[in-house]
Amino acid sequence: MTTNSNAHSPLSILVTGGSGFLGKAIVEEFLLASCPVSVSLLRVYDLKPYLGKGDDRIEFIQGDICDPAGINKACEGMDVVIHAAAIVDWGTKKPKEVYEANYTGTQHVINACKQNGVPILVYTSSLDTVITGKPLLNVDESQPYPEQHLNMYCESKCLAEKLVLSENSETLRTIALRPSDIFGEGDPYHVPPLIDMANSGFYVRIGDGSAHNQHVYVRNMAWAHVLATKALLEKNEKATGKAYFLTDGPGANFFTFFDDILIQAGYNIWPVNLWLPTGLLYFLGIMAESFALMIRPFKYYVPKLSRFAVMYTTTSFTFTSAKAEKDFGFYPKYSEEEAMENTVDFFRCRDAINRVSTSKKIDKS
Repeated sequence: MTTNSNAHSPLSILVTGGSGFLGKAIVEEFLLASCPVSVSLLRVYDLKPYLGKGDDRIEFIQGDICDPAGINKACEGMDVVIHAAAIVDWGTKKPKEVYEANYTGTQHVINACKQNGVPILVYTSSLDTVITGKPLLNVDESQPYPEQHLNMYCESKCLAEKLVLSENSETLRTIALRPSDIFGEGDPYHVPPLIDMANSGFYVRIGDGSAHNQHVYVRNMAWAHVLATKALLEKNEKATGKAYFLTDGPGANFFTFFDDILIQAGYNIWPVNLWLPTGLLYFLGIMAESFALMIRPFKYYVPKLSRFAVMYTTTSFTFTSAKAEKDFGFYPKYSEEEAMENTVDFFRCRDAINRVSTSKKIDKS
């Protein structure tokens, strides 16, 4: 039996990675007057300064989740921990760095929760925990983990998710949220490289446009974190110890989806409809990675193209959020029209690149 969500005292919440793309949206969603969870203190723990909206309830601590003492200190006095900090990687970063941030860092967060008696842990997982490199159509949470992962990012997020869920107990209630491809204002991953390509005067896409992927607006994903927190606060037994896919619309081709954002934002895409074969780009990805590996003893070079990036954008992966809707009441708070309007407004030609140049690729969120 659940309790009334309005019956609790205002909460102290820690958001790891709260300065990042998703983390900042999570912080702002919790601080809205309409939030169903009352908050007295929202502590942001991140390597990067917090540059989101100001609020007297926000406290910033600069720190790294790979530092067990630092995260332990940050967890002191907290009622809830939202663990959104991670290295997001498409196969171009050092595996050891990715593993330590995404898995070992999660171990530190869990240990800190236990040592400080934090009763609720909401973990930002990833759809990549179950991705196989082959099409997955309309899958749900019954989809098993693959026997072998495509890269360290997929493996580290899977290991961390398993760890978080295994720690679910009477004293530490946990949940894992698997976002689909997140987009929105401030996106440092997808839109800036496409803007760079558009500004170069030669815009290409990979594949034939038939692959479909799921997307989710960043503020709807933040809203999912609020609802998941509410569910654990109410001791909702359906949701505790479970992992959930989150999306807010039908599948769409990666390139046509983001093309629409660029065009509405005023960028010129030329050629209008040039698609390069997947096999060719996959081969070029192999060459780029091989070159990076060859010169690694002398210089650490990160290629812009990887095999994983080619696979990710040209392989269909679609799923449903029906389980999240059923178990803890998830629904898209922000409409598709509002999501696109906010994203387009942010990336209009004037100074979009400058606003995201400081947060490309490594996002502690």
